[in-house]
Order: sequence, then C-alpha cells, then structure tokens
Amino acid sequence: MEKRWGGVFRQTTAPSVERFTESISFDWRLYREDIAASMAHVQMLAQVGLLLPEEAERLKHALLEIEEEISRGQFPFRPELEDVHMHIEQALVERLGELGKKLHTARSRNDQVATDLRLWIRRGIDDIDRRLQELQRAFVERCEKDQGIIVPAYTHLRRAQPVLVAHMWLAYCERLQRDRERLADCRRRVNRCPLGSAAIAGTSLPIDRHMTARLLEFDGITENSIDATCDRDFVAEFVFDLALIAVHLSGWAEDWILWSSAEFDFLHLPDAFCTGSSIMPQKRNPDVLELVRGKCARVCGDLQSLLVLLKGLPLGYNRDLQEDKIPLFSAYDTVSDCLEMAAEIVRHAELNRQRLEASVGTGFVDATTLMEQLICRGIPQRDAHQVVGRLVRRAMDSGRTLGELTLDEFRQEIPAIGPEVYQWLGPAAAVAAMKSLGSTQPELVKQQVARWKVRLGLAPDEAGLSSAGKEEGSKTGRET
Repeated sequence: MEKRWGGVFRQTTAPSVERFTESISFDWRLYREDIAASMAHVQMLAQVGLLLPEEAERLKHALLEIEEEISRGQFPFRPELEDVHMHIEQALVERLGELGKKLHTARSRNDQVATDLRLWIRRGIDDIDRRLQELQRAFVERCEKDQGIIVPAYTHLRRAQPVLVAHMWLAYCERLQRDRERLADCRRRVNRCPLGSAAIAGTSLPIDRHMTARLLEFDGITENSIDATCDRDFVAEFVFDLALIAVHLSGWAEDWILWSSAEFDFLHLPDAFCTGSSIMPQKRNPDVLELVRGKCARVCGDLQSLLVLLKGLPLGYNRDLQEDKIPLFSAYDTVSDCLEMAAEIVRHAELNRQRLEASVGTGFVDATTLMEQLICRGIPQRDAHQVVGRLVRRAMDSGRTLGELTLDEFRQEIPAIGPEVYQWLGPAAAVAAMKSLGSTQPELVKQQVARWKVRLGLAPDEAGLSSAGKEEGSKTGRET
C-alpha cells in the first residue's frame, strides 16, 4: 500500500517493518479523541477558508460514520496503515476521494497524537476521579454502619492507641482526596491544545488555533510548537498520579488482608469476593485483595517504564514516543479496575465486633492517655512516660490490664493519685479523652463524617459544613 508519506521513497516498506512499527494494536483506543479533534480541525479549516463549507460538512458526516463503525466493531484495522490516525484518514479517502486527503491540511501526526492524548487523558482523569469518589462514598457510608466501634490503631504493626473505626475509614478518605486533588491539578496542565503546532515549527497556513481549542473545550493553547509536539510531561504526571493511587490501594488491601486473617479476625470478607483452594477444602482466600495488591505493582512499573522512555530523548518528536501509550493504558486500566473492586469490597465486608471489642481491650492501648492525664496534673512528660511504663510492666508481668491494677499499686508510682485514675482507663475512655482537632474524639469524628457527606453529595449542606470545612482547612494550612 502506498504510504501517505512515501513520495520520497524508492522502495516499499518491508512487511517485517510494518509489523514492527505498527501501533494500531493499542492506539485504536484513541479513535474517539482523534475523530473529535478532526471534527474541530475541519470546522476551523472551513472558518479560515481552507475548506469550502460543503466540503467541511461532507468530511464531518464521514467522520461520524467512521466513529460509529469503530464503536460497533465493524471497522477493519490493518497493520500496514500503522496507527489509528492513518486508518481514519484512509477511510475518508476511500469514501470521499480527493476530499479525504484535505483533512490533514495544516497539521502533522505529531500535533495530532499530542492532541488526542490530551483529550484521552482528560477523559481518563474525570473517570478515575469519579471512581475515587465512589470509593470515598463507600467508606463514608460505612461510618454510620460501624458507628461507635473502637479498634486498635497500629504503629510498627503493634497496637498503639484505640480509635473509632470511622476515624480509620476517614483516614482512607483523606488519602483518596489527595489523589483527587492531584488529578485536578494535573488536569489543568493537560487541558492545553497543541493542535496547529504541526510537525515542530508550526504552519504557514492561516489557521486559528484558539478556535480549535475552544471547540475541544481546552482552557487554551500550548505556547511553543517545538515543546507541544514532544511534551509528554502530562502523560508522566497522570501515570504518577495513578501510581500513587495504586500505592494507596495496595496499602488498603494489605490492611484488610491482615484484618481478615484468622490471626486478626477483625473483618469478614463475603464469599463473593474470596476464592478457594484446589486441595484444601477449608480455605477462603482473599485473592481479590491480593490481586489488587499485586496489580498495583504493575502500575509502579508503568511509571518507571514511561520515565525511562522519556529520559534520553532529544528535543522534538521521536518515534520512541509511540511507546508511551502502552504504560499509559496499562496504568489506567489497572487502577480503574482496582478502584471498582475496592468500592464493592468496602461496601460488603463485615466487621467482627465481638473480636474487635476483645482485642482493643488488650495491648495497653490506653497507656498514652494515662500518661497525658498525669501531664495535666503537673508531671513532666518524660517523668510521666517513665511512670506509666513501669505500671505497664507491672501489669504485663502479672497478666493484667492497667485497669486491673489496684489503687495501691498505682500509688506506689503516683502517691497523689486517687480512684479517678480508673476513669481514664479503657479504650472508650481513651477515645473520649481526645481533644485535638483531627483526632478520634467521637464528637469530632461525627463532625468530620457530616462534612464528608456534604463534600461527597451524600447529604445537603444545611449547617454550612462545607464552608466550615474550608475554613478549618485554611487554618490548618496556616498553622503548618
């Protein structure tokens, strides 16, 4: 087949080269974006007089037909046509003859693919943001379902202090919110239109780049034609955002794998989200969570692949950039699938309340609260730390909790202490004693749940919680 770029060549392309250089096997996914960009380009060409109005209408009608055929799976893809852009152009030529060849006026595949990628990533960002929001909603909806449940929070994988489980669910929401904010920030840099930059230097034809950008709902145009055609920072930034989402999902999966084990037994995963063993009939394996954890490693690899691809490229478009789509699509697909699974699991898993109640009463999780109460009585922190440490050792050696020590035993370390010491002990007392903003104190957690409901559209903002949350966030930022 004669290549659109083949005028200078004396030999046809070797079949092995066609197989090696094709990208249609993966970049067909850009067909919607390529047709949308072509439609805008055609409209602009007609506006500036490079196409007749009737020519533009015929081109747009044919483009819509091609889009419909691809979406229905009725459009043939051939390796010799290289990529999705050439497939669409060839289809136009076959349908419209010489008119089809005019589509490529004042553009190159270099600025064409850069535009398509930005449009695709913009849509991908919006989709991932929606999925992140759904996962946040799943966690917030659990807060009422699990109201009042206290769990041990861990540092170094050792029981540290008691917290409301709702406080833990909101911790995941905070991580996911940062992911959403990063995506929103990335979207600003993605949403610039490179179309009209042509191959590298721009074009001498009288085009209107601002018109094309408006038609495609970009915020503006890229300012430098050289940078516009070879820039893939926005791809790397999006894949980085996806990789960090994957890290967060993997951490959550690890938490819940541990919690659902017999050793913890804090959480019950429904049968629908577990698998069995081919030889051990009793097994209920958390394979979905393990695959979330495992697939997230692939996303980190996609980021590494993309960065290595970009690190040695000189200025200007290079064919290496054809390979940027493989890690991009892989990272997007993986994170999208993992987010969908995560939301379903969060909504259907059940806490083992009895086991949690028994577990949170051990491990001396109320020790820090006891220390802080002693500080309130004028004992320096370092001294209070030592005193409570000795009390914990006494309780450990005798197989008791702090609340099971006698008043005389407390007075051996704190002579002025009275029966009020028992009011400070136990998981519920420790949780209730918290005062700092952002802590696990029940009323503060209740307020945070209410704010998250408003933020996620799960409840109307009848008490001005949205603005209150913004004010508190700004205050926290200034303090930081």
